[in-house]
Amino acid sequence: MMKVGIFIYPEAEVLDFSGPYEVFTTANRLLEAPKFDTCLIAPNTDVVRARGNFKVVADFTIDDHPELDLLIVVGGYHDEIIQDRRVIDWLKKQSQSVPLLSSVCTGVFMWAETGILSGKTVTTHHQDVDDLRQKYPRLSVITGQRWVEQGDFISSAGISAGIDMSLRWLERLVSTELANAVARQMEVVGLSYA
Repeated sequence: MMKVGIFIYPEAEVLDFSGPYEVFTTANRLLEAPKFDTCLIAPNTDVVRARGNFKVVADFTIDDHPELDLLIVVGGYHDEIIQDRRVIDWLKKQSQSVPLLSSVCTGVFMWAETGILSGKTVTTHHQDVDDLRQKYPRLSVITGQRWVEQGDFISSAGISAGIDMSLRWLERLVSTELANAVARQMEVVGLSYA
């Protein structure tokens, strides 16, 4: 079973993590045998207060999570978490052992801070494109795409685009048929998989 970790933190955007979580858990419901073990990972054991004071209890912390196959870093208000060297060092370490990496929205800033994205093409929320270009000039930042795929790293644009990106992972990891079935089940309308 594939281990999918979704990293959350205070002021994370709720749909950034709940959208991908729903995609992978819905896939399990539609498969004869579940394929994905999806978990939320936080910096510590505190209750995470995401955007809008949405309270979440993560399954694991960055110190005790299982070995992962896919790690998704979500966006939100990231100015404080990106300064947490413990988190950035953990992400850099994960990049050396986790085969598949992703970001939703401004989560790409945290991956950029690790240095692993230098020279890669990425995307983020349309309001944050200029800031990402300014802070990380070695990235090629594009707009107008729901997600951007660079080998085993996929970044997505803002908020609901994380659902599209997760559907793309399903297509890569299982099949286009499963991605389409999950999109239909979730009533995702107007996207490439609907």
